[in-house]
Amino acid sequence: MEKRITFKGWTVPGPVPPGAERGILPQAGESLDSLSGNFKIFQLKDGHRFSTDDLLTAWYGSSFAARAERVLDLGSGIGSVGMMAAWRLAQANFVTIEAQEISVTLARRSAEYNGLSTRYEIRQGDFRDPSVIGPDEKFDLVLGSPPYFPIDSGALSDHPQKIACRFETRGDISDYCKTAASHLRPAGVFACIFPISPAHQKERVLAAARESGLTILRQRPVRLKETDSPLLGLFLMMTREDLPEASRSQTFVEPDLIIRTQDGLIHPEYSLVKMSVGFPP
Repeated sequence: MEKRITFKGWTVPGPVPPGAERGILPQAGESLDSLSGNFKIFQLKDGHRFSTDDLLTAWYGSSFAARAERVLDLGSGIGSVGMMAAWRLAQANFVTIEAQEISVTLARRSAEYNGLSTRYEIRQGDFRDPSVIGPDEKFDLVLGSPPYFPIDSGALSDHPQKIACRFETRGDISDYCKTAASHLRPAGVFACIFPISPAHQKERVLAAARESGLTILRQRPVRLKETDSPLLGLFLMMTREDLPEASRSQTFVEPDLIIRTQDGLIHPEYSLVKMSVGFPP
C-alpha cells in the first residue's frame, strides 16, 4: 500500500522521489523547495527562483499535448518548467537547453533528486546555436518562458542569474518562436507565456509567430488579481502548414485566468490549475 502524504489536509499526489529517501540536502546559499507533488527543486536563496509564470507554462503546454513523447524546454533555467511538465507527462522524454552554468548545475541536481535522469537530458548552451539542437531533432511539445524585456528597458539586478531570466540577453520571443517552429514534429505544439500589456508586447508575440510560420491556436489572458487588467498571456501555437487553410488565421481567445480574487485569495479556478500540476490548492 502506498504511503499517504498530506500537507495541510491536502493529499500530495505522485511517487516519492529517490532524493527524498536518500536525504539529499541543499548546499550553502541554496534552498530545496517543493515543486509538483513530491518533486523538489534546488534554488539559490538570492538568485532566480521559480514563479507562477513557470507553473502556468508547464500546465498550459502539457494540457494540450497529453500524448507527447518528446518535449523540448527552451531557456530552461533551473528546470522548473520542464520538471513540472515531466511530473505531468510521466512517459515523455525531455531535452532542456540552458546557457547559464549555475542554473544547469542546479537543474541537474534537481533532476537526480526527482529520479528523472533517465528521461531528462539537460544541455548547456544557447538554443540559438545550431550545434546545440540537431536539425533532425523533433518534438511533440516545445515549452518556453522567455525573458520579457529588452536589455536596455529597465534596471538590471545585481545577480547575473536574475538578469538573464528577465532581460533578453540571449534571444527574445522571436528566437523562441523560430526555434520551436524548426523543431516541432508534425502537429506538435509550442506553448509559452509573455506579457500582453502594454499593447506593444502582445504585438511582439503575434509578429514572432507570424514570421516563424506559426499559428496561435489558443490564447489565454492572465489577470494576477481579479480587479486588474490582464498582464500576461498564455499562447499555444502550431506550424501553419499542419492546419487546414481556414484554421491558419484563427485564434480562440479563452476567458481570463484569474490568479487572486479581489480579496487577495487564490481564485477557485487557479486552485484547480495548481492541483493539476501537483501543488496544494
